[in-house]
Amino acid sequence: MQYHALSLASCGFMVNLIGYVETTPLTEIQENTNITITQLHPLKIDRVPKIVKYFAKALWQTISLFMTLLITGKCDYLLCQNPPAIPTLPVCRFYCLVTRTRFIIDWHNYAHTIMALSIGNKHPLLKVATYIEKYFGQSSDSNICVTYAMKTDLLENWNIAAMVLYDKPPRIFKPITLEDKHKWFLKLGQEYEVFNANEKCNETSRQSTAFTEEVDNSIRFKLNRPALLFSSTSWTEDEDFTILMDALQVYETTYNLTNKLPELICVITGKGPMKEHYQNEIKARNWQHVKVVTPWLEAADYPTMVASADLGVCLHTSSSGLDLPMKVVDMFGTGLPVFACEFKCIDELVQNGENGYIFKTSDELSKLIVLWFDEFPINVSQNRVAERMRKNLYKFQESRWEDNWNLRAKKLFE
Repeated sequence: MQYHALSLASCGFMVNLIGYVETTPLTEIQENTNITITQLHPLKIDRVPKIVKYFAKALWQTISLFMTLLITGKCDYLLCQNPPAIPTLPVCRFYCLVTRTRFIIDWHNYAHTIMALSIGNKHPLLKVATYIEKYFGQSSDSNICVTYAMKTDLLENWNIAAMVLYDKPPRIFKPITLEDKHKWFLKLGQEYEVFNANEKCNETSRQSTAFTEEVDNSIRFKLNRPALLFSSTSWTEDEDFTILMDALQVYETTYNLTNKLPELICVITGKGPMKEHYQNEIKARNWQHVKVVTPWLEAADYPTMVASADLGVCLHTSSSGLDLPMKVVDMFGTGLPVFACEFKCIDELVQNGENGYIFKTSDELSKLIVLWFDEFPINVSQNRVAERMRKNLYKFQESRWEDNWNLRAKKLFE
């Protein structure tokens, strides 16, 4: 939604970005004079039954969102991302009727399929939620969706015609130089010891990290460096982190049986309800050759972290099977090959063997990771595979969010 806001602002629109400011908005958003950020405030209540908390939260969101929309004044277009659907879609639709505003929905998934993960497919509340999402979704003036699979599903099941706007990486997601990686590793080393060099720096190597060193005023990779795996997760039910945990356990065991694998450092970013649970499980594993850090990165640092990795892993499976993970789009923007968990339409983004690999189980993922880092970083054959994938991603990088939005979405606002 921040990318939508920037694109609209670049077209001369005055944009009011309404939402919960739980993380710092992009710097470009904060500095853009055409964009105003209006913050919504969540309702915080504890020690009440779950069903009471749910209805209280829905009531508060209904009142606060509608009042915020009224206070901010009339607009020409209201662009709403779905999910969440309740109470967002009914409130936005009612506001658009009252003010005669054009209502546009950006479909990234279905809210009812996410709800089903926690309450089950047969719960009466799920039927109500599905009806509300369908009814108010059909009441929109225009629709955007993220895959052709979702476009087909919306049309066939709900009679909603949507335009496909693939998520594309903005230009901040790009390959970076070895010097930039070195600076980033030095910065990370101030907080995470695993990024620091084990050996003491000598006269020829004045600055050193676990991955890089400065020799004679130039930066180079170390031949004995660890491998760097990157993943981003929401720490929720639709991303089974256990798959990666089990794969890393196999990597640790394999390392002890052979001398062909490097030490492995895994950076797992994101926030979510199950993060602490998995952090405790990681500590309990007591791995010696696999190290996992779970930082929360600012928006400006996130692209640098992605571009510094040797391999990306995506655990997203989609509650509906119809959306694509934005995190893979960002990884591809930096030229990073990705191992992605298989689901219905992932092949619209990840082509197996061309720009990454698709896996179904932790066993398949572990075999892929072990093969990828076999004799790292001097495995000539595997390096050729990685380089071929990076070259295949060049074409993907040619089309950026800004260009794609101007080509496909801009016409909805003209």
